[in-house]
Amino acid sequence: MITVRRAAERGHFDFGWLDTHHTFSFGDYHDPRHMGFRRLRVINEDRVQRGKGFPTHGHRDMEIITYVLDGALEHRDSLGTGSVIRPGEVQRMTAGTGVTHSEYNPSTIEPVHFLQIWILPERSGLRPGYEQKQFSDAAILDRLCLIGSPDGREGSVTIHEDVALYAARIDRAPVLVYELRSERHAWLQVARGALSLNDERLAAGDGAAVSDERALRISGERDAEFLLFDLG
Repeated sequence: MITVRRAAERGHFDFGWLDTHHTFSFGDYHDPRHMGFRRLRVINEDRVQRGKGFPTHGHRDMEIITYVLDGALEHRDSLGTGSVIRPGEVQRMTAGTGVTHSEYNPSTIEPVHFLQIWILPERSGLRPGYEQKQFSDAAILDRLCLIGSPDGREGSVTIHEDVALYAARIDRAPVLVYELRSERHAWLQVARGALSLNDERLAAGDGAAVSDERALRISGERDAEFLLFDLG
């Protein structure tokens, strides 16, 4: 069974400096029908204008994944981490017992466009942590590249939950096939372009919850990009 969450149905706020879409309930957007999927709690698609950003704020007991599509995002936190995240790089921050951080667009020229993802951790009270890894264009081109996993295998960032996160960009592959094990679930989020998931046509910003499907067949236009979550 595939249940589609259309881009136009998401929560949306435009604050001038920030244009944000919420796939699931977040902040001032609340919809009891869309509180998350399995352990996936937040997918926000954000566009932050040049020189603007989120001032220092706190989080607890959440795995936070940041995936930049265009531009750059500067990160600073109470762990002493200072970094800039660019396309091809994935950031994982474990909020655990508590962490504060800020996120800014350091550019004086262009906005930054990114997805921020929250996943409920395997348990509360984890030690806060930070990880950032780079994945080449070739690594995600026409293949499902593992970018996040519980054990950090294949060079992925470590997510403290039973979740495998893949990224892919379609160029020439006629179809990508992902086998979903029995009693597993999936969420596919289209980051850009358009694609087909089995018989469902999806556009940029669309998401799809998948249950009771053994094989996912994904085909798309050139330069279509998506994230795929394999969830317990």
